[in-house]
Amino acid sequence: MDRLNYTIDIHAPIDKVAATMIDRKTYQEWTKPFSSTSDFEGGWNKGDKICFTSLDRNGEKHGMLAEIVEHDPNEFISIHHYGMLQNGKKITEGPEVAGWDDAFENYYYEQKDGVTTVRVEVSDDGEYADHMNKTWPKALEILKAICEV
Repeated sequence: MDRLNYTIDIHAPIDKVAATMIDRKTYQEWTKPFSSTSDFEGGWNKGDKICFTSLDRNGEKHGMLAEIVEHDPNEFISIHHYGMLQNGKKITEGPEVAGWDDAFENYYYEQKDGVTTVRVEVSDDGEYADHMNKTWPKALEILKAICEV
């Protein structure tokens, strides 16, 4: 898998930026470029299971199953994607998730002179690179706007 990286500088304290990324209400806002119904179920602490969800055009919930591998507050969050939710079923093995052993989404935070730099690193098998390259920058711009208020 390749690693795609996206970075943005936000004029806000690091604790505000990190909290805004994982707060349910603001998460739903900054992730709208991925889906207008983006949400999550679960927690953000190390070892927590989390499911990143959205609704399809028929109102069915689908998403990505993941585990929080590491969470150092205001520094780093590592998320391992290991399965998917489709039609109410959790899929953790089979062709749909083959090769996901190394599927990670990592958030890095660094602050200098009142500016917080957020770097997002996501695994990509090449299938979604164009979509990610268009969507992540838009999402991070929304995050920036929310945090700089």
